[in-house]
Amino acid sequence: MTAVDLSAPRDRGRLYWTLADVGNIVRRGLTHYRRQPVNILWQLGFPIVSVLLYGYVFGSAMQVPGGGDYKDFLMPGMFVMTMAFGFINTATMVVHDATKGVIDRFRSMPMASSAVVAGRGITDLLTACAELAIMMLTALAMGWRPDGGFGFLGAFALLLWLRFALIWTGVWLGLMVPNPEAAGGLFAVAFPLTMISSVFVAPQLMPDWLGWVAAWNPISSTAAATRELFGTPGGAGDSWIEQHALLMAGVWPVVLTALFLPLAVRRFQRLSR
Repeated sequence: MTAVDLSAPRDRGRLYWTLADVGNIVRRGLTHYRRQPVNILWQLGFPIVSVLLYGYVFGSAMQVPGGGDYKDFLMPGMFVMTMAFGFINTATMVVHDATKGVIDRFRSMPMASSAVVAGRGITDLLTACAELAIMMLTALAMGWRPDGGFGFLGAFALLLWLRFALIWTGVWLGLMVPNPEAAGGLFAVAFPLTMISSVFVAPQLMPDWLGWVAAWNPISSTAAATRELFGTPGGAGDSWIEQHALLMAGVWPVVLTALFLPLAVRRFQRLSR
């Protein structure tokens, strides 16, 4: 009688069901958006209003170092701000599932424990793609014209790379805060984080100490890199961090992921204790 090695089929089966669990979590998250489209409209409302306010109301009074149209300078920064604010939505959805017992229900089911976190991350990335598409259409309607080609694709990838890193920040915070109302209060942290950056104003136009803080803000590196790739005026300063924006736009998300992903996994594992 010939022995049969069952390890390979079992491994393939485990991988298959893990992917199936992730797909179910993603489908669940997208179904919520389909049934409640107001959630996406709310997420996009603030950036679009900010574009209109800063672009049209304050645009004539804003300066771009080296010259150029302020709306061209502003648009890449608004894309970055939209990606940065996304971690609030991630935290809100995670804490909602945690307080309603949904995560406990998932943990009691015969499903891969990694599917909940991975499914949340994929759902947020798909949502981020939709947000960026709508934001870019709004910018094009306002007269923004980026350079096409690989630079455009590279900028889009960097924006999603930042969003991917901030997903784990949102997951960790969502598992830390006690309720959805507290998660909404994270806006008080996110707003100064985006204001003290190069999203709206070049750091060299700020006071020296504040400009230094803004230049080393991870959001500033992504904003400067996307401006460079889009071919829009960036007003890059003379500091090392500003001259190497493309490099740091790739490095900062790695640092954020290395910091918050283990924290999120550890916090998730402690839920059953």
